Amino acid sequence: MSVPTLESPAGTATPAGRRSRPGVPLVRGLLRLLAVLLLVTLAATALVDLIPGSPAAAILGPTATPDQVAALDAEYGFDRPFPTRYLDWLGSALTGDLGNSIQSRQPVLDTILARLPVTLEITLLALAISLLIAVPLAVYSGYRAGGRFDRFVSATSSALLAVPVFVAAVVLIYLLAVELRWFPVSGWSPLSEGLTDNLRHALLPAIALAVGELPAFLRLLRGDVATTMREDFVRTATARGLPPRYILFRHVLRPSSLSLVTVAGVALGRLLAGSIVVESLFALPGLGGLAIQSVPAKDIPTVQGLVVLVAVGYVLVNAAVDACYAVLDPRIRAR
Repeated sequence: MSVPTLESPAGTATPAGRRSRPGVPLVRGLLRLLAVLLLVTLAATALVDLIPGSPAAAILGPTATPDQVAALDAEYGFDRPFPTRYLDWLGSALTGDLGNSIQSRQPVLDTILARLPVTLEITLLALAISLLIAVPLAVYSGYRAGGRFDRFVSATSSALLAVPVFVAAVVLIYLLAVELRWFPVSGWSPLSEGLTDNLRHALLPAIALAVGELPAFLRLLRGDVATTMREDFVRTATARGLPPRYILFRHVLRPSSLSLVTVAGVALGRLLAGSIVVESLFALPGLGGLAIQSVPAKDIPTVQGLVVLVAVGYVLVNAAVDACYAVLDPRIRAR
């Protein structure tokens, strides 16, 4: 006797009694995110054990006395076993206490939060500039695949792929800041002091970061659009006499954007990494500058806080990307 089936919302048959519960994927996703965060915090705490000898001796240098080394080891818990040190750090981190900086003696969380808006603004602005330029160019290039415009865009994106972020930053500083004087060479103006002055300081670093991501977005979306244009539903819409612009942005762009959403989410991590170079070139008071100061000084609590912050950012971005899949593709939402 055949097993009765139920028709799922996506149009696929599901055995009776095994219908997926709506909350199960959410719970599984949260468990995966917690597992990633747990592994990252373990690795961040283990940074101390990678330093040969006493961490306090490495931080204080060869001129430190044994009493000074012992006092610093006791103050930051470097002399305790790894399990004890990790559990103590995790318990404090859950309450918002990431310890105190060895350099400034200030709370690490306060130092990071004071610099986070600069890096976050530069990163998000760079991502927005990349997408605003890449999406319309890629859609039209994929629509006119093989034409002159498509060949020009493909050649330009291939050339930009070979340009490192620091080279783009130096060229942009020379052209737009030194020669044309459209933007300041360095420095930062907080948003609280005015939007215009803030954008004058933020746009040039953001453009330098965007140059590194723009060609990847452009090439990826162009290929997906060209593939989607050959689908039957697009041919049907064209045969019905619908305007090309409506077809492109209503029927073609949404199913072609899944890969772009994934790559854009991963690009946030690359932009955060690239911000270290850009912030040093433009003398910006962001997380990149904090990392450059903390690593040579062996400021372990600050480095731990930065690693955990980046990991949390990755986890949140991945969760947002998964949510965007359901918005872009109704079949995923139905499943």
